[in-house]
Amino acid sequence: METIDVRIVDLARELLLTTLAVAGPVLLVGLIVGVLVSLFQALTSVQEQTMALVPKMMAVMLVTLMLLAPALQLLGDFTRRILQQMVEFGLS
Repeated sequence: METIDVRIVDLARELLLTTLAVAGPVLLVGLIVGVLVSLFQALTSVQEQTMALVPKMMAVMLVTLMLLAPALQLLGDFTRRILQQMVEFGLS
């Protein structure tokens, strides 16, 4: 039987990987669009603030909407596993 410490470390690892899987694509798209807009602004000398904000905001919203169903499925599976482990630990 595994010790509780090993299970807690595995749980923390799974939590971090789930968080990265849910938030990673959204953050990556925001980063890429932000760099592209900044590069465009630097090349054209256009320093309009809304030009920096609106494309990034739209890209993040689009990716969030596209990945909402898979992210909710991933979070639901993670929650089920956590609740099952709570029963195994005798905490429920």
